[in-house]
Amino acid sequence: MPKRILQGVVVSDKNDKTIVVKVERRLRHPVFKKTVRVSKKYHAHDEKNEAKVGEIVRIQEARPLSKQKRWTLVEKVDAAKA
Repeated sequence: MPKRILQGVVVSDKNDKTIVVKVERRLRHPVFKKTVRVSKKYHAHDEKNEAKVGEIVRIQEARPLSKQKRWTLVEKVDAAKA
């Protein structure tokens, strides 16, 4: 089974070798038929501490690395705007 790859924005890099990535997806509300943005945060493993807050990154599904980490950093798509 292929591993899922998600794209999102880094919202925290304070932990060592860990980043928190916010992934946003759009879906249609079942009653109001309006497009709604739904977001979720994922903890991802960043071995070299290379991702910084505000950068757009891709993360890939992985084996459980800790209590919350089930994703790893694949690549940086866009640099931070800071």
